[in-house]
Amino acid sequence: MNFFPPGHYLAMMRLVQLSVLLIQSGWWGVAPSPTDEGALRAGHGEHGEPGHQEPHKDSYSTFASEFLESRYLSDDGYPFPTAPPVDPFAKIKVSDCGVTKGCIRYGKPGCDAESCDYFLSYRRIGTDVEYEMSADTDGWVAVGFSSDKKMGGDDVMGCVHDDNGRVRIHHFYNVGQWAKEIKRNPARDEEGVFENNRVTCRFKRPLYVPREETLVDLHLSWYYLFAWGPAIQGSITRHDIDSPPVSDHMISIYKYEDLFMPSTAYQTFNSPLCLLLIVALTFYLLMGTP
Repeated sequence: MNFFPPGHYLAMMRLVQLSVLLIQSGWWGVAPSPTDEGALRAGHGEHGEPGHQEPHKDSYSTFASEFLESRYLSDDGYPFPTAPPVDPFAKIKVSDCGVTKGCIRYGKPGCDAESCDYFLSYRRIGTDVEYEMSADTDGWVAVGFSSDKKMGGDDVMGCVHDDNGRVRIHHFYNVGQWAKEIKRNPARDEEGVFENNRVTCRFKRPLYVPREETLVDLHLSWYYLFAWGPAIQGSITRHDIDSPPVSDHMISIYKYEDLFMPSTAYQTFNSPLCLLLIVALTFYLLMGTP
């Protein structure tokens, strides 16, 4: 952070540079040290004729000049701030599911945060709840907190992939089947990435919030609604499936579960009627016709 106006700051840098040059050249009348006098005598022959003389370099002035030029001045001589390094997005650890955090997976059996159609994790950190979400989409992924299993009147947190390649955290409120963005966003410590055609994000949200229609207290149990879909210029559009999945029971952030919900394709083969038909068909093929 600069504490001087840009013009004054540049003038100060120039003054420091000039001071360093004057110290190096001896124009400020700095008395030579014994080491300096010995170096001068070593640069002449026995009769005072000029010999080989190594230029004396004051260590402090040389360091100050090099430090100033390398750290605070650009190629054009203008000061510039140094930006901190950007940490890469840490991958979601599914090995912690059911142990130090709760997880909900939707997709094929055995899927994880990088292969499920939809993935959500939650854990308590102090007075916050940390959420991680990931979905097979190039648009947005969201979770809704509902008092029932129906969309409408729900507090929703969504991660949206915009046209600049960034993933931002947004706060929505479901009005019927449509999500209305709310300016008051409780999310903090936001992270997001778009890789391998997946939107993945991580953020924290306060456990307790002032009572408000668009915000729920997360210390209470809620049905979790899961949705994802495309985005246009950073704005969400209708979700990919007509009936987004919902947890079959209320989720408590005080209980770390590892839940799996089969996607529609796998639900067909897992239904009791389908299994009964498969058994009957197998028995018919094995016994043959009379």
